[in-house]
Amino acid sequence: MFKNVIVRVPSKTISEGLTSANEGKPVYEKALVQHENYVSALTKTGVNVTVLEPKDEFPDSCFVEDVALCTSKCAIITRPGAESRRKEAELEDMIEALKSFYDNIEYIKAPGTIEAGDIMMVGDHFYIGHSDRTNEEGARQMIEILEKYGLTGQVVEMKEMLHLKTGLAYLENNNLLVAGEFKTAPEFEKFNKIEVDIKEAYGANCIWVNDYVLVPKGYPNVQKKIEDLGYKVLVVDTSEFRKIDGGLSCLSLRF
Repeated sequence: MFKNVIVRVPSKTISEGLTSANEGKPVYEKALVQHENYVSALTKTGVNVTVLEPKDEFPDSCFVEDVALCTSKCAIITRPGAESRRKEAELEDMIEALKSFYDNIEYIKAPGTIEAGDIMMVGDHFYIGHSDRTNEEGARQMIEILEKYGLTGQVVEMKEMLHLKTGLAYLENNNLLVAGEFKTAPEFEKFNKIEVDIKEAYGANCIWVNDYVLVPKGYPNVQKKIEDLGYKVLVVDTSEFRKIDGGLSCLSLRF
């Protein structure tokens, strides 16, 4: 069960965020409302939400998931592969917030790069996507740190998705939402796979929080498949964040 969540309010410069989506630029005012609704949905799951102030010098900084990995034993500050985001991992308010919850803070060092959007937690095991944002050295360092605390990790090779969790979501109870290249990946053959059509691939980026599943608005087929498994579903509109390659998992640290 998750007790705590950390989020960051979107910056006024969000329209300048990195994107490959061709969906137009996000509208700041709409993004703010969607973010407030996202926090409200998280609160319904029973977690305590820490809200950090916006950082206008970092257009992508509301995507806090990428700058840290929160485990049961430690928090690991990453080193983002996107150079414009690298200093986000050094922001004092984030590090101080993590220190208020964790005694053990670890750091990924150069030349390693890793973004936690490429990391999926399944119990004490972590799947790490080798992507354009996460290199071999970053993954190696991450696994070394995890093993120091009695946790385990493995690398998943990927070619199509931006991040590992762009096409995967672990919903606990061995249930795994899969889209695109991950449908046939051997690493995930033992899971109960809920396949998502490539046209609804964005809908695969759901998050399980304390027996609820947050699902992005506009993906009824994904929503129905999750409801059919017996989960309580909270639908959240993240359409403004999609415009800069962001989804539900990107917007929070959950631990």
